[in-house]
Amino acid sequence: MKNDFNMCPMCGSKKIEWKNDKKWICPDCGFDLYCNIAAAVGIVLYDDEDNVFFEVRAKDPRKGFLCLPGGFVDADETTEQAIVRECREEMGAELKEEEVTYLCSFPNIYEYKNIEYHTCDIFFAAKLPSVYKNMNEFVNTLHREESEVVRFEVHKVTTLEEVNALPLAFVSARKTLTKWVSLLKE
Repeated sequence: MKNDFNMCPMCGSKKIEWKNDKKWICPDCGFDLYCNIAAAVGIVLYDDEDNVFFEVRAKDPRKGFLCLPGGFVDADETTEQAIVRECREEMGAELKEEEVTYLCSFPNIYEYKNIEYHTCDIFFAAKLPSVYKNMNEFVNTLHREESEVVRFEVHKVTTLEEVNALPLAFVSARKTLTKWVSLLKE
């Protein structure tokens, strides 16, 4: 599905065209609108027992499905700053930029209100802070952002079977956890 516009947002012409799978152009006024990807971040937060932290989504797309904590990168923000901010906003967790390490990136499609947003999802990993005895103790300290998160869940992620059994919201998260499992085996 490509996003369709019925008229030029500048001059109102109905001749707006989709060109080269990357932009709309208006032959009447010369308006160009590029369809660039959006940057998004996510994090694999794990403990010594290979448990991984998840959120259950409170809104569409994929309401009710599991996701890794994260979100879109704001203007004038690094990806590291974005994941720290998203963890603070969504779950009340205070991570430090130096505690997160780059893991991988994958393309994704985020459909919202009948518009497809192509994203580059950039994933980080961070070990559970040592002040917590286990993941459950950590979860009990969190405060979810109700508009974004229904609840928190913890799942052991050590095999491809465990990854494939998870009701994940996004393909990019499944690919990331598949990579995560392969790294555990190294």
